[in-house]
Amino acid sequence: MSDSSTSSTPSGPAASGSKSPVGPGGSDAAAAVADRYHRVERAASWALALLVAGAFLAAVAAVSFWPGVAVAAVLAIALRVPVYRRRGSVRLRTEAPPDAVVREFASARPPILALQWGVADEVRDGGEDATAADRPTGTRAAYEFSFLFGLRSAAIDLETDVRADATSAGGERDGPDDAVATVAIDGAVGDSPWGSYAVTVRESRDGGAIVDVELRPTRRFALRRLPQAWVAERYYAEALAAQGYEVLERSVSLTR
Repeated sequence: MSDSSTSSTPSGPAASGSKSPVGPGGSDAAAAVADRYHRVERAASWALALLVAGAFLAAVAAVSFWPGVAVAAVLAIALRVPVYRRRGSVRLRTEAPPDAVVREFASARPPILALQWGVADEVRDGGEDATAADRPTGTRAAYEFSFLFGLRSAAIDLETDVRADATSAGGERDGPDDAVATVAIDGAVGDSPWGSYAVTVRESRDGGAIVDVELRPTRRFALRRLPQAWVAERYYAEALAAQGYEVLERSVSLTR
């Protein structure tokens, strides 16, 4: 299963009178970006597989068949062993009001996961646990994927939770940069963590909202995921821009 995915409407319902960050056609634009990402990511994965096959053939040509098999096996195992974690942070800006932004990130399709829900075969919303009409509380969702021509499938189980909230009508804030809410976004594949994000939404001094996202290093990745990560870097800002978010700062690092 890829670390990124498909398309659908990118966000949950907004509060009455709140403008969604996704403008007209924004959902389709985000889906188109996710589709382009998916095509390039698949090509990168196939290129890596061909590289392993090429190493096997080269070893067979240089020595003999069984040493070639050994080289290919060692290389394949090395590429699949989890060896690194990703951590990072990103700061976003949008013209939408903070209340609407909180609802976007607390929905079944958080903007930062557009490359995931954008290519999923199906996005299942949690129904009664979804964002409330009067106050965003979070939701549960599942992104379903199939691969190997439908022979295998996997799912990312997603949970969003509004940990702090000052968005109720009439609520007062101490200043324009005070946090409106913090949203926890956690994903798992089976019993294994898939990803974890801490999102802080603030009201911008010049209108709109500032969003600070922290990527928590909850999971190790295998080396074979590096090409996928490089491709995702190329399309990350574009997918967010399609939803009305501008990337102001971004930092991602690898750690053990």
